Amino acid sequence: MELNERADIDTSQVNDRRGSGGGIGGLPIGGGGLAGLVVTLVVALVGGYFGINTMGGGGENSAPSSALAECEQPNALQHLECRNTLYVNSIQAYWRDELPKSFGEQYQPADTNIFEGGVNTACGSADSGVGPFYCPADDAVYIDLSFYQVLAKQLGASGEFAQPYVLAHEYGHHVQDVLGTEAEMRRRQQRDPDSANQESVKLELQADCYAGAWANAAANTTDADGDKIFTSLTEQDIQEGIQAAGQIGDDTLQQRGGGKVNPEQFTHGTSAQRQQWFRVGYESGDPKQCDTFKAGAVS
Repeated sequence: MELNERADIDTSQVNDRRGSGGGIGGLPIGGGGLAGLVVTLVVALVGGYFGINTMGGGGENSAPSSALAECEQPNALQHLECRNTLYVNSIQAYWRDELPKSFGEQYQPADTNIFEGGVNTACGSADSGVGPFYCPADDAVYIDLSFYQVLAKQLGASGEFAQPYVLAHEYGHHVQDVLGTEAEMRRRQQRDPDSANQESVKLELQADCYAGAWANAAANTTDADGDKIFTSLTEQDIQEGIQAAGQIGDDTLQQRGGGKVNPEQFTHGTSAQRQQWFRVGYESGDPKQCDTFKAGAVS
C-alpha cells in the first residue's frame, strides 16, 4: 500500500485534540455502545474495540487544537497523523459518491478527532482503553493513534492496511447513523432487551462490510483536485485488512483475555463472521449487499 505524496491532505476533516484534556469527567463510555461502564484495557479486549458509543451526557467538547501543520510540509506522509488524515479523506470521498448512488441519501461529512489518553465527547468521556469509536451524538469518530501500536503488537494485526480498516469501520457506523440504521437497531433493543447483543453484532458486522466496500474502491478515490489518494493497493493489503478483522472477533478477544468463549456476551461478532462480512463488502463492492439484519445473516 502506498499513498500518493502529491495528494492534497485535507486536514479540515480531522481535529487534533491531543493536549486538550478530557476523559476524566462526565459520564464514562462503555465499549461497544452498551450501558456506560468504566472500561479497562482487559475489558476492552474482551469486547470493546471498534465500537459505536451512544451514552448521553458527559463533558463538553474542548476546542480542537489548530494543528496538523506538519501535513502542510514536505515529507508529510512520514507523519502518522498525515497518513491517518489521508485515510479519512479517502473514506469520506468514497461515501460522498456512493451513498447517493446506493441508498439515495446525501452523505453528511463527519470529523475524526485525534486524542491522547482521554477525551470528552457528546456521548460521554472515554479513555484510550475503549479503542476507536464513533459518537452519533456529535457525528464524529474518535481515535487515540497509539491504538495502532496495540493493534500491531498486542492484537497481532501488524499490516499497514489494518489502520485504514479501523477508520473505515468507524465511518461505517457514521453511514448507519445517516441512514437511520443505528437508531432503528436501538429501538429493537429497547423492545426486546434479550436481543440486545445479537442486534449489536449485526450492527458491527455491517460496519465491517461497509469497510470492505470502501476497500474495493479505495484505489480509485481522489482528492479535491482529482489526484488519486493511493498509488498502489494490493491483494496483500486487503489480506491485512481481513487479518485485522479476524484479530478483533469476540471469540478471539475472549480467548486472549484468558476466559472461555461465551457467545452470549458477543457484541461484535466472531473472527470468522467479521472476516466474512469484510469479504462480502470487498468482493461485491456494493454496500447494498451489507444487510446483516436479514434473517440468518449472522447465524
